[in-house]
Amino acid sequence: MKERTRVLVVGGGCVGMNTALRLQRRLRPELRSGAVEVVLVTADPYMTYQPFLPEAAAGSISPRHVVVPLRRVLGDCRVIVGEVTGIDHGRRLARYTTAASGERAARNPSAPGGESIGYDELVLAPGSVSRTLPVPGLADHGIGFRTVEEAIGLRNHVLEQLDIAASTRDPAVREAALTFVFVGAGYAGVEALAELEDMARYAVRHYNTIAPEDLRWVLVEASDRILPEVDARLARYALSQLRRRSVDVRLSTRLRSCTNRVVVLDDGARLPARTLVWTTGVRPSPLLAATGLPLDGQGRLRCTAHLAVEGAPHAWAAGDAAAVPDITAATPGATVAPNAQHAVRQARVLGDNLVRSLRGEPPESYAHTHLGAVASLGLRKGVAQLRGRRLTGRAAWLLHRAYHLGRLPTLNRKARVLAEWTLAGLFAREIVSLGSLEHPRAEFERAVGGKHSDGPSDDPNGSI
Repeated sequence: MKERTRVLVVGGGCVGMNTALRLQRRLRPELRSGAVEVVLVTADPYMTYQPFLPEAAAGSISPRHVVVPLRRVLGDCRVIVGEVTGIDHGRRLARYTTAASGERAARNPSAPGGESIGYDELVLAPGSVSRTLPVPGLADHGIGFRTVEEAIGLRNHVLEQLDIAASTRDPAVREAALTFVFVGAGYAGVEALAELEDMARYAVRHYNTIAPEDLRWVLVEASDRILPEVDARLARYALSQLRRRSVDVRLSTRLRSCTNRVVVLDDGARLPARTLVWTTGVRPSPLLAATGLPLDGQGRLRCTAHLAVEGAPHAWAAGDAAAVPDITAATPGATVAPNAQHAVRQARVLGDNLVRSLRGEPPESYAHTHLGAVASLGLRKGVAQLRGRRLTGRAAWLLHRAYHLGRLPTLNRKARVLAEWTLAGLFAREIVSLGSLEHPRAEFERAVGGKHSDGPSDDPNGSI
């Protein structure tokens, strides 16, 4: 190894955090002696464990317990909260911006914008962003479901709609407030809808003017089935369970527009609604296009089975950002599915291979067979398949919780989530909306004579 080697990790999500954590464990003596430096640049100072977002939205888990503080777990690494804007791999240089650099640019527009940092080894793990379509009204009114902020906002929004419906005599306003449309029936859409439907059905017990049957939940899916991650038999079971709960599941249907508090579908349906949740999948981070590194047709970095970027020495990638060859597949040219199960395992192999590279040792190939899939359908309901075996109902739900609790980083977070589940089994659900958190200065502005609106906003949380 050279006198000082800097490893730059771009992205603090599942792959970025786990790769940095692996490097920290494998290179602890070198990190503490200064021979190696690991720098992680991330937009947020925490990693969000996305499989628990539906439960956080429903109030089964505190939102702060589904995030992992990066500085706490990466004590031997340097964490920079900022956004990487470009990579010049030929010069081994990355450009990024921070809140401080933004303020400096505002004070002095002629000053160079952003910061730069050199590196010897580059790990690209910027993850993905929501895949959107040019649907009229979507950009203005859609609510995503990929971050803890979106999960909290959606929970507050749903509870706020119950308050709106309970306080109006206008049937049109009431109908729109009590209609919740989810577009996309993969893991995120199905689990988010199922958990929130459970929560809302419980919450209306405390509303004298709203009955459970007044709520309308609509799940829109462009394909002919839901949950493509599980086999067809379990998908049919999940579909039947949702429909038994009066969820209006519309298959082979697309969203046409969502304006003026009306959702229009391509089957001709017009649904008055104030809520549209968009969970139709993801696309690679736009940052990848600014790296100058080789991409595949989907915009992912072309990688070898060693998780190295093709034709770019000292560059590595994994997770949603990487097209990794599936060496276990029978089909030539197949790539590994970009899911959380692979991301965690790829991060471990990537970290090990980077250490091997620094030490002049041969790398190993990433090969992992799919173990199965688990999905929650709400409290005490779920589907799961594990090594060819199928589970449904409470058993699948317990397996879902056990699997993800085991995957949740740090013992601290595991213990806190387990404690919350235990307390939730003993006490009633919390159904308080904290929508005021989105406008923390509202009360102070009113006190000093400002004009901040009292009560719910006309268009809360991106609603229609």
